[in-house]
Amino acid sequence: MEQSSVVAKMQSNEELVKFLGKGAYGCVDLIKYTKTDGSSFLAAVKTSYAEILEDYNALKREIQILSELKGYPNIVICYEDDLEEGFNDHGHQVYKLLLEYANEGSLSSFMENYTDRKLPDPMIRDFTRMILEGLVSIHSHGYVHCDLKSDNLLIFSRKDASSYELKISDFGNCREVGEVPDHWEIDFPFVGTPIYMPPESLIDGAAKKTLDLWSLGCLVLEMYTGEKPWAGVGIVDLVNFLSDGEAPDIPECVPCDAREFIETCFAREHEKRGNASELMLHPFLCPEEKTEKIVVAVAKEKKTLLVKLKLRIKRASKITMDIREKPLKLKMFPSKPPQLKKLLNKLLRLKKMIHPKPLDSSLVSYSSDLCLL
Repeated sequence: MEQSSVVAKMQSNEELVKFLGKGAYGCVDLIKYTKTDGSSFLAAVKTSYAEILEDYNALKREIQILSELKGYPNIVICYEDDLEEGFNDHGHQVYKLLLEYANEGSLSSFMENYTDRKLPDPMIRDFTRMILEGLVSIHSHGYVHCDLKSDNLLIFSRKDASSYELKISDFGNCREVGEVPDHWEIDFPFVGTPIYMPPESLIDGAAKKTLDLWSLGCLVLEMYTGEKPWAGVGIVDLVNFLSDGEAPDIPECVPCDAREFIETCFAREHEKRGNASELMLHPFLCPEEKTEKIVVAVAKEKKTLLVKLKLRIKRASKITMDIREKPLKLKMFPSKPPQLKKLLNKLLRLKKMIHPKPLDSSLVSYSSDLCLL
């Protein structure tokens, strides 16, 4: 927003509303900006000290990536194309990044509104789909987020207040695909949050898109159970588990299709996790498509059975017609054998010689029938 850029530089028109939290590279405050026409808007302002080079580089990287992803679905909006320079209350120079304000907070805080922090099943599916839509955009631009967790996902209530929108935020740890962060330490090579990181993070420091998919599996599990992944596991044990290629346990309360989805994200061989676009077609996120496939399969099976039944009826009918069209012929004698001709001549001569009475009708009928042969 160009208007926010102007307002942000006018310190007299900034009003601190509340402290929102501390991020990986600085603090985050809710600031109210008032424009010259009297109207105002809220922005979540991420601030870091100018003298801390690492913080500055992180913010610089974040604004660059957010500028590239501006307008893409389920990515938090950055109001600026460059960092704002300013001073804090102690007169220290700081850099500011102005982001849209999520009125429902992070996913982690949003889950506190539900019993045992467990979200409703339809909401989990919707949020998972939104995360994947954001990942498709991030990955298509050649980036890996590297720090997907419930604290870095923001929830916005829609205008009708009956539904919510989720957006991915905090791109301070985002890396280009294949990039190896220079600050990763050999004995603890995590760039993101350990409990959301995959086993290969301990072995191969290069950023891969499949890293985000493992983190997604952790998030889906967290939304169902209400607990963060590896709850109760210490960091040393976590490293040991990941070194053995282990994944968080999936309890029985998780629906079957969700379990299959999470298991795909937790595939030990990262290539088998697929990609964000493929996961969007998983039955866990396409219940209508899954139902349609079942209906089509059943209809196809019924059609096959009907065809087989028709073939059987047709064959049976053909056999019956063959029997009708070709009735059995009973032949008592060969057609007019010599002996029969002699017998017939004798009967005719007998008829001429003795005729006081007519021949028996049955005999005449039999003679006539013999003549027809």
